[in-house]
Amino acid sequence: MMKLRSSPPSPFGRKIKLAMAILGLKDKIEIVEANTADPSDELRNQNPLGKIPALVLENGEVIYDSSVILEYLDFLAGGGKLFPEGESRYLVLRDQSLANGLMDAAILRVYEKRFKEPKYRDPAWDAYQGAKMERALAHFDANAPAHPASADDINAGTLTLACALGYLDIRYNGDWRSGHPKLVAWLNAFEAVVPAFTDTKLPPAPVPENDPAPLR
Repeated sequence: MMKLRSSPPSPFGRKIKLAMAILGLKDKIEIVEANTADPSDELRNQNPLGKIPALVLENGEVIYDSSVILEYLDFLAGGGKLFPEGESRYLVLRDQSLANGLMDAAILRVYEKRFKEPKYRDPAWDAYQGAKMERALAHFDANAPAHPASADDINAGTLTLACALGYLDIRYNGDWRSGHPKLVAWLNAFEAVVPAFTDTKLPPAPVPENDPAPLR
């Protein structure tokens, strides 16, 4: 059986868990929690970068990162489900890239608080990452995806966007919601057709000072 190395708070790992459910692959992949902060965790041998998620195949090969894993799962499911054919594929890839960037900026701000003492933090750098988040949210709110009628309407871009917004709910107390009503309505519609989004939801948990817990 394949194994997914991840951690519950990781939005990138959550993206793969949702894809597993949407594509009917849950019974083919075991989820094995990883601790990216533990040097003895096998993760560092599975992915030299020590990052999650990583998908360990039955033959021992390992696939990473989340975008590559997503394409592999789509291939296993017959192809063309999360990544459409033709020119529209590149719009989906673009949206996935932007949503990945939103998650990256949000996580970098979390890391700044987790690993640096207050006197070493850079407010300008934090504001720089925050501005990326705001621009990405504004773009998605102004160009909100159509509300999905079923899981068949989900693609790699919208899947990644949902996980990005879910991460902001966990680590940023859902502060994004007040200024982006179209995105809130869209995420509600997404959750209604993807039960796995509810099943993988964590309560808000802003990162405390110098938190040693697994990253993300």
